[in-house]
Amino acid sequence: MARGRPRKEIDRSQFEGLCKLQCTLEEIAGWFDCSEDTIERWCSREYKQKFAEIYAEKRQAGRISLRRAQFRLAEKNAAMAIFLGKNYLGQSDDPSKREREQAPEEKLSDILDTIQDALTAEDGKTDGTS
Repeated sequence: MARGRPRKEIDRSQFEGLCKLQCTLEEIAGWFDCSEDTIERWCSREYKQKFAEIYAEKRQAGRISLRRAQFRLAEKNAAMAIFLGKNYLGQSDDPSKREREQAPEEKLSDILDTIQDALTAEDGKTDGTS
């Protein structure tokens, strides 16, 4: 009885490494010199899940590595520090946005002043000076 061609050998650690690098299905298939369908079938056999599910899981480690590298770079590179500040801290070069960002702090300062005034007035009442 004739059998089909032998299964393509796909190295699991290489596959996961390519996912971490955010490689596409097409690129991964190209790396292993096979079709995208072969990768899909291999994922079904190896992981009991579809490629998209495995890819979504495995690429997270790559994102973590990239984020770690960006933060290290930000310690030495002002442009990266600015980029991260804008994207993670909501900082902006737009003066109108800076004014809006400062507004809550000004409100907080006013609230703290009001509380301090109230506490000072209370201290005066308890000292018998009022």
